Formats: sequence, C-alpha cells, structure tokens
Amino acid sequence: MKLLMLTLLSAAALLPAAEFKPLYNGKDLTGWKMTGPGQFVIEDGLMKTEGGMGLLYFTKEKFGNCVVRVVFKTVGDHANSGVIIRLPEAPPDPWYGVHNGYEVQIDAAGDDWHSTGAIYSLSKVTSRQQKPAGEWNTMDIEIKGQVTKISLNGVVVNEFKGDQPVPERKMWYEPVRGPRPDSGYIGVQNHDKSSTVFFKEISVKSLK
Repeated sequence: MKLLMLTLLSAAALLPAAEFKPLYNGKDLTGWKMTGPGQFVIEDGLMKTEGGMGLLYFTKEKFGNCVVRVVFKTVGDHANSGVIIRLPEAPPDPWYGVHNGYEVQIDAAGDDWHSTGAIYSLSKVTSRQQKPAGEWNTMDIEIKGQVTKISLNGVVVNEFKGDQPVPERKMWYEPVRGPRPDSGYIGVQNHDKSSTVFFKEISVKSLK
C-alpha cells in the first residue's frame, strides 16, 4: 500500500500544472468588444487606453474559479483604469461593469478604497505595491466562489467576500451594493482622456 501511494504521488507530481491562457493575442482585439466613447488601440503589441470613458470586455467566455492575470504599466502617477470581473451579462454601457460587477482599481494616487488593488469603494487595500509610472506591474485576481483575492507584484493586498460589510454608498458613480455572481465576463476600463495605461498581458488560469 505504501509503495502504491508513493507511486500515485509521484505520478501526480508529473502532471502539468494549470497554465495561464492568454485572452489578448498581442496583435489585435480579436474576442474583445468595446462599449463607451473611449477606445483601446494596439501600439507596439500593447493595448493602450485612449479617449474617454469606456469598457473593453472579453466576449467569448465567462470566468469563475480562476486567476485573472493582468500585466500593466501607467504613464504618470495619476493614470486611472481598472479590471472588471464578475459581469453577469454583456455590458450595454461603460458604467455597467462598475455597478454590476467589481472594478479592481488601477490608480496609484487613490486612497486605500480607490487605489491599485482595491475593489472600487467596496474593499480597501492593505498595502501599496504598485511600481512607479513606466514600470510593469503584475496583478493576479483570484475568483473562487464569492471570495476575491488580489495580489499585486507578488503581495496579497486585498481579500473580499461578497457578503461582508461594505461602506455606505454616497455617490451615484460608486458601485451599487449587493451580491455578484460566482462567474462572469471580464474587462478592462479606459477611464478618461488624460489617463494612459498600457496592458501587455491579460490571461486566465483555471482553479477547477
């Protein structure tokens, strides 16, 4: 029996670990769709925010029980963007993601509730890990049931459970409070004309 267990453990160790599947192909926006006045353009193989408010979402699949990896850099310390997760349906407008999914913030200049790694106005960061403007950052967003865990450059900065207490909603642009689905569409936000953010990787690894 002991020999059998060792054999099974050895065999399991040889199985390939789940790998990240790229959603952005490094060439164009195949599989993605834009809503809102802003846009994403491809520049030197990178996705670049441009124009006004907008939401670019991946149309082919909903994601749950996974890790979403986003590699990005900002141009300027006040550049603003976000990663949208748990969207229940295709967004009809750029604000739909904020109010019906979760926006994982990208903004080095925001307060703890609105800085990089925060779930916008719902769950604050425990530390600031974003690198200076012009340097690449890796954000991993783990979606597992109702738990969302966010790591920035290898450090866990936020962990949020869908039913935990959140601050009172005070402004119209803050997300509507309430539960989000276990899985949904994902997207990236173009915030405003003065914010420029580059993305070189958006990929997903299954946790199933």
